[in-house]
Amino acid sequence: MSVMAMTTPVAMGYIPLGTVFGFLFVQAGADWWLAILSSVVVYAGAAQYMMIPMLAAGMPISAIAFATLVVNLRHMFYGLSLLGSFPRKPRAVRAYLIFALTDETYSLLTTMPRDTSHRQMVLVAMLNQCWWVLGTAAGALIGARAQITLSGLDFVLAALFAVLTVEQWRSRHSAAPLWVALVAYALAFMLAPDHALVVAIALSIAAATLLQARRSPAGERA
Repeated sequence: MSVMAMTTPVAMGYIPLGTVFGFLFVQAGADWWLAILSSVVVYAGAAQYMMIPMLAAGMPISAIAFATLVVNLRHMFYGLSLLGSFPRKPRAVRAYLIFALTDETYSLLTTMPRDTSHRQMVLVAMLNQCWWVLGTAAGALIGARAQITLSGLDFVLAALFAVLTVEQWRSRHSAAPLWVALVAYALAFMLAPDHALVVAIALSIAAATLLQARRSPAGERA
């Protein structure tokens, strides 16, 4: 499968979502070019949406940066699982892959064959960011010139993750991760519905650690 074909499902989600972000960012009172700059420099999806009301409320940059750090802490686990696959040199390429590792990019990279070239990995990451920047630019320009509503586009994120879940399932080596995630979220929703996602992630990490420890030889565990 070509890189363009792989990133097409992401484009179908990123462009509408980026458009909504750019539109809301400009409607909050910011300049259109700042919306595009944030998608180039920050590129954090949910964190970018989060910073719109924070900027509108006049909160300091330090508070926004800290909130962004907390929201994106999950990317540390993504990065740790892919560090061995990323090129060590040139360092700029390695740094960009770490920077551009969104949820969707991680999903695509983990479904690619082990012998995938570093060039293809970079292309996947760059194309995904291009889709997001393109959507942001479109929304920012629309928001600067027109007063329209973009309601009805909120379904695209759920649709995007549904497509990525199917791709993960098709390339699976084991069904355990899916069942662990489903059971973890069900338990988390019953125990702490207001914090179900955080609790589910913690339960999934604990379950993955236990499963890996059981599969490892006794000597490696020691």
